[in-house]
Amino acid sequence: MVVMRQTGRPAGPGGGAHAPGSDRAASESALRALGPVFVLGCPRSGTTLLQLMLHAHPRIAIPPETRFLQAIYYTRAGFGDLRDPARRRDLAQFIVSRRSTLFGDLGLDARELVEEIVAAPPTLGSAAGTVFRAYARRFGKPRWGDKRPGYYQFIPPLLRMFPGAQIIHLVRDGRDCVASLKRMPWFDQGIYGAVATWMEAIGQAGNAERRLPPGTLLRVRYEDLVADPPRLLMAICAFLGEDYHPAMAAPHVIAGELIPARKAWHLGTRQPVTPARAGTWRSGLEPWEARLCEAVMGRRLRSLGYTLSGAGPAAPQHLARFAGVAARRLAADRGRGVRDWWQRAHDSQPLACLI
Repeated sequence: MVVMRQTGRPAGPGGGAHAPGSDRAASESALRALGPVFVLGCPRSGTTLLQLMLHAHPRIAIPPETRFLQAIYYTRAGFGDLRDPARRRDLAQFIVSRRSTLFGDLGLDARELVEEIVAAPPTLGSAAGTVFRAYARRFGKPRWGDKRPGYYQFIPPLLRMFPGAQIIHLVRDGRDCVASLKRMPWFDQGIYGAVATWMEAIGQAGNAERRLPPGTLLRVRYEDLVADPPRLLMAICAFLGEDYHPAMAAPHVIAGELIPARKAWHLGTRQPVTPARAGTWRSGLEPWEARLCEAVMGRRLRSLGYTLSGAGPAAPQHLARFAGVAARRLAADRGRGVRDWWQRAHDSQPLACLI
C-alpha cells in the first residue's frame, strides 16, 4: 500500500499544474521550483538514504547532516544586529569554527565562507543559505537544501528562515525505527525514549502538514520508497518541480563520497536500495517491546497503512514508564516553544533568506 500525501498539488516545471491563466500562480510556481529542500523524519527512518537520492539529482545538492541551523536560530539574540558586518562575522565564525556544527563535513573553505556570509544580506536565513549555496556550488548545482531528522521539531522556524522551502517528511514503520534506534551508539534514551521520538515525529510533522499551504510538505513512506525507487522518486520530483533522473535510484554510487566514514551506522547506504530492511522489528524487538510499540503507536501505525501484529497488551509498568518519558519530552518541547515565542516577540530583526 502506497501512502504518500502532500499539502497541495506539485508546482513548477515538469511537476504538475497551476491554475490556468493565472500569472500569479505561474510566478509562485517558478519561485517554488528554486526553493530549498528540507528532509526530516524520525531518526532511523531512512532520511540519509533520501538525502543521497536527492543529491544524485543533477540540480539538487543536499549535504550530510549539519548541526548549525537550529543552533544559530535559538541563540540568534547573542549575535546582535546583523546589519553590522562585525556581527555577521561573529555569526559566520560560529558556524565554521565549532565542531558541533559539523561544518567540517561539508568540504568548504572556512575563510572564504566567512567572507561570503559577511557580504550576504543581513538576515539569519541568508547566512545559513550562504552555507548551503556554497555547498551546492561545490557540485555545480543550482538548488540546495538540508537534511536532519530532528527538523520535525523545527518546521515553523525553517519556514520563517526559508519561506519558499519545500519539505519532505519520510515516514517509516515506528517499530522498525525503535528497533534501529536501540542499536545506535549515539542514542541513549532507551526504548521509552525511542517510542516517544517516533510519536513526536509523526505528531508534530502531521500537525504542520495540516496547517501548511499547498505544495509545501510531502509525506512519503520509506517502505514504498525502497520497494519501487523510480516510481516514488518520480512523484517526489513532481512535487519539487524537477525532472526525474535515473541516478537518483542508485544512491549507493555516491554514498562513499558524501557520508563521513565515522558514521558506521550508515554503511547500508553503500549497498543498492533494497526492501529487505522493512519489517526488521520482528527480530530486533523483544516481545514486550513489540507490545509496548503497538499499544502506544497502534492508531498512528494503522492510519499510515501499517498492519499490527496483535502482539497483545503492554504491561502497565511499561506504559507508565513511557508516559513519564513522554510527559517530560512534551514539557521540554513546550518550553522551547515559549522561549521561541518570547524571543520573536522581542526581536525585530528579519529572518528570511534573501539570497
